[in-house]
Amino acid sequence: MYPQTQSIQEPGRQVGRIQALDIARGLALLAMAAYHFTWDLEFFGYTDPGMTAVGGWKLFARCIATSFLFLVGVSLYLAHGNGIRWKGFWRRLAMIAGAALAISLVTYIAVPGGFIFFGILHQITLASVLGLLFLRLPALLTLALAAAVIAAPSFLRSSFFDHPAWWWVGLSSSNPRSNDYVPLFPWFGAVLAGIALTRLAASAGLLTRLAGMQAGFWSRPFILAGRHSLAFYLVHQPVLIALLWLFSQVVPAQVQTQEVRFRQSCEATCEQTRDAEFCVRYCACMLDTLEKDDSLNQLFAGNETAELRSRIEESAGLCTVTADEQAIEEGTP
Repeated sequence: MYPQTQSIQEPGRQVGRIQALDIARGLALLAMAAYHFTWDLEFFGYTDPGMTAVGGWKLFARCIATSFLFLVGVSLYLAHGNGIRWKGFWRRLAMIAGAALAISLVTYIAVPGGFIFFGILHQITLASVLGLLFLRLPALLTLALAAAVIAAPSFLRSSFFDHPAWWWVGLSSSNPRSNDYVPLFPWFGAVLAGIALTRLAASAGLLTRLAGMQAGFWSRPFILAGRHSLAFYLVHQPVLIALLWLFSQVVPAQVQTQEVRFRQSCEATCEQTRDAEFCVRYCACMLDTLEKDDSLNQLFAGNETAELRSRIEESAGLCTVTADEQAIEEGTP
């Protein structure tokens, strides 16, 4: 998943491969596998619907994605900071782009309503190309640009980007549905931060010190995973899903109706911004509204068209007003 190199350069010296970087990759992969396993438990019905999309799990997922992309920036500078190695670059880029395309095709067939059209591998592919433009810029300027990229979705969202052709940018008025959505903004900012901080580390001679550090026997599994990160990424989820499917044949999860699953997921998401009493009213209203025109069945079937999204957004606005009015009538805040 990352540009690879066996040695890197600091000003005036040759530096060996940094073992700590492989360990960091391995730890990031382990964290990713833990999150995906929890997501799989939710998918198979062993945990509450929507659990991994809110609260600490949501923060955990964002930290994992940030660490991956930061390490992409680190690796990109280490591999090409003193001159782009085009042969190795194109070979690695083709592997990542091919894997990203495969992920899109497989998920489109398996889960068309939430297929991955621009996930972490797509972001790494694009970031690997765009990142080359920033390798020679002053580190502080690159850090400033990283901050601007991260902040962009808070200020530059526009309906202009609502067309599917622009979803990869990340500036549409609302995020499209996908099981892994990692658009250019704000996530490219983590890559730029990795490039900038690695450039600063190289100037300070820190890379030589890191290259001289050797971890103990405990680190070998992490190093192995870190050096074969793309293979680990592609293989781990099919293995986890297969194991859980086998487990579900022996110990099936408790079957819940669509209505119960919707209420649980809706209330868990709602309570990130509003109180529990409001969320109970709001989600009851949403459920009633979506059931009337068969929108709920379409939603669970994965048939999320632009028309369906529009109906859901309209219903959300009406139900927000309804829930607030009920709270006023009952004398609750």
